[in-house]
Order: sequence, then C-alpha cells, then structure tokens
Amino acid sequence: MTDQQEQQAGRHRLAVVGAGVMGTNISALALGHGVDVTLVDVEDAILASAGRTIRHKLKHAQLMKALPADRPRGTLVTTTSPADLADATTVIEAVVEIAEVKRKVLTEVSELVAPGTLLISNTSCIPVDEMAGWVARGDELVGVHFMNPSYLIKMVEVIRGTATSEATMTAVGDLLTALGRDALVINDAPGFVINRLLHPLINRAAMLVQDGVATAETVDGLLEGCLGHSTGPLRTADLIGIDNLVDSLRVLHDRTGDPECDPCELMLQKVRDGDHGRKTGRGFYDYHSATERHTR
Repeated sequence: MTDQQEQQAGRHRLAVVGAGVMGTNISALALGHGVDVTLVDVEDAILASAGRTIRHKLKHAQLMKALPADRPRGTLVTTTSPADLADATTVIEAVVEIAEVKRKVLTEVSELVAPGTLLISNTSCIPVDEMAGWVARGDELVGVHFMNPSYLIKMVEVIRGTATSEATMTAVGDLLTALGRDALVINDAPGFVINRLLHPLINRAAMLVQDGVATAETVDGLLEGCLGHSTGPLRTADLIGIDNLVDSLRVLHDRTGDPECDPCELMLQKVRDGDHGRKTGRGFYDYHSATERHTR
C-alpha cells in the first residue's frame, strides 16, 4: 500500500447495505485495505452468515496476495438498524437488482446521512439518473460497478449520472484509490458497458444449451479456448448468481427493448428450481460433487 492509500484509508468510514454476494465482496475488499465497515441487512442470521463469508474471502485474498500485507485490517460491525450508518463517510448500496428494493433502500439511506456523504450504488443495470430521482441529493450519487470477486479484480466501472457533481467524482476517486482499485468512468445508460455486453452473451450461451447445440462445458470451453475468456459465460453466470442475472436481464429488457435481454426459459427454470449457481451449490454446474458436472 502506498502512503497515499494508507492516509486515505484512515479517512473513510464505509457502510455497506446488503450482505449478499457483492456486499460481502466489497466489505472484504475494504476491510483488507484497512477501512472500517458497517454492514447492514434485515436479519441477524443473514449477517452472521455474511461475517463467516467475509472471513473466508479475506483468507482467500490473503492467499492470493491481493491485499496490502503491511496494513492492519479494518473493523467490521454488523447491524439490522439502518440508523447505524448515519455517521458513515460513504454508503454503498449492494442490494438486489430490483428497482422497488433499490428505491426503498436509497431513499431511506439518503434521508439518514448528512449532506456531503458519498452515496454509491453497486448497480448492475439500473441507470444512475433513474436512481438519482429517488434520493435527497442526486448530485451526491454515483454508480460503481465492482466486479466479482471485488478483492481480486482491480478494475471497476464508474458510472457518472447527469446530476453527479465534480465533488462526488473526486470523492469516489479518493475512496477507490484507498481501496487499491483502478477505475474507468463512463456515461450513464442501462447496463452501462460491462453488463450491456456480458448479460446478453450469457443469455445467448444459455439458449445454446437449452436448444441442445452444446453442453455448458463445451460453450465455456470454446469461449475460453478460442476467444481467450478466463472464465466462460456459464461459469460466470454461476458466479454472479442466475437469479441476479435474471433480475438484471429484465431491467435491461424493460429499459432497452433488446430481445437478446429477454431471459431464456432455461435460466428461468433454474431460478424456479433454486439452482442459482455457486451460492446454492448448483447452477449450470454442480458444486456439491468433487468434480463439477453439467446438471441439465
């Protein structure tokens, strides 16, 4: 960690709302860079599970030498009370990609925090301009699309809304520097860059399996071997969570009308069956067995 990163880490008090896959990823990243985190969710049982997950991710990050070795870890506090985030310098919303849920969370958070508090949405597809209308001060809202796993992937996508102020852009840059992330800034649009490209690709890959053209292993193997993808689209789907992907694809389909974003029947069936990917032990692959195998 550079002197600049160390100084910046000590200035941040981070609150993360949502203790799911991305909430625990972002929390582990921040804690590993010496930033204190208050993690908020609706149930103590969810938070207890999240604490275990974060400890596992910190160990993984340490093994991968992805965290600064000379920096004390930040302190994690978990709570079911949104009021406990009121003194945070930054709040990151990391709940599901359902507009009604994000609206409720962002509206409540923006009314609790003081003016000047950096408000970040880890949005997958919902435009920042749309969310800016839900908060008290739209100029203090910015989108930051952290990748999964956040503590290993250094690049993030920063989405600037039309109302996002220069002060907010400076503040988000300061936070990302403290977290050791590299950022590329884009203008606002549904799905932004990464998911506007990735999610239709995953949907089309699932259609090929659905139509019997190829197995999941073959689809992934071809994209890895021929196109240089480090992880095929269907393994990526399992990592993201197929349920989350379906929610995001619906957002894209509703806001763009792109037929490639209408979730295919195989993905919908997996959601109905509870086969959501790694987090449930089964998706396009089976993670219960010693050797992954295609399940459909």
